[in-house]
Amino acid sequence: MSIDLQKVRADTPGCENGLFFGSAGSSLMPKQVLAAQTEFLALEAHVGGYRSAQIENAKTTRCYTAIAELLNCDSDEIAITENATVSWNMVFHGLGLSAGDRVLTCEAEYSSNCISFVQLQNRIGIEICVVPSTESGELCTESLSALIDDRVKLIAVTHVPTNGGLVNPAAAIGKIARSAGIPFLLDACQSVGQIDIDVEALGCDFLSASGRKFLRGPRGTGFLYIRRAMIEQIDPPFLDMRAATWVGPDQYKLADGATRFENWEFNYAAVIGMGVAVDYAMEIGLSPIEARTRKLAKQMRDTL
Repeated sequence: MSIDLQKVRADTPGCENGLFFGSAGSSLMPKQVLAAQTEFLALEAHVGGYRSAQIENAKTTRCYTAIAELLNCDSDEIAITENATVSWNMVFHGLGLSAGDRVLTCEAEYSSNCISFVQLQNRIGIEICVVPSTESGELCTESLSALIDDRVKLIAVTHVPTNGGLVNPAAAIGKIARSAGIPFLLDACQSVGQIDIDVEALGCDFLSASGRKFLRGPRGTGFLYIRRAMIEQIDPPFLDMRAATWVGPDQYKLADGATRFENWEFNYAAVIGMGVAVDYAMEIGLSPIEARTRKLAKQMRDTL
């Protein structure tokens, strides 16, 4: 299956202005994503935010099912958030780490994640252990295996760092984590949308991602995958009336599924736009997208 580049470029208004190289930060949206948002905003302007969300509920629901299809999971394992960092922190700060607990990570870890590592290191005394890299830069899985012991409570790795073209061996890491019974948090902010992602094949328990990058969705959108078996193991660090129901003066009941990791107030136009962006990517096919990405990356390296 090949990509109809002429159609994709015609669907992208920004292509009329020149070449664009900023997708690692925020991609150009297809016109279908833009239209989905503006149509919702026009409706919202006429009937208000609550009524418009009710009318277009099916489109919001489609965002969940589209992401689930993209990742090969169930929709109740998906939480929609403002960005990948919020998703990542929901897990990291919800694990209930204690003094002396060790977190294994990679040398090419994302800066925001490292800040959270240091925050809990200073606040409660967790230990951060950086796994050595191979000569080509990716996390060394042999070194990872050697560092596994009873003190390790989390393996947290960035799949594709922000720059450099490195792709960490997520599936191999997932196999090690699953064998050792250690939770595996994968930051897929840069990989979702340009690499074919299957959470079952990767073996991750949690995956955080952004809508604005290679999925070509709106800014201010992200999502969290959390394996169903792990949902009850995480205590959401922030709760409101979407994440939980107040059932008594001193009691609340957490929402079922991954919804407990969400906030009540959504940017519905952006969420609907993200769902359209995911559908657009899947219509092209993630395997052809990944093949073209790798082809262009090789071409650039060879030429340089």
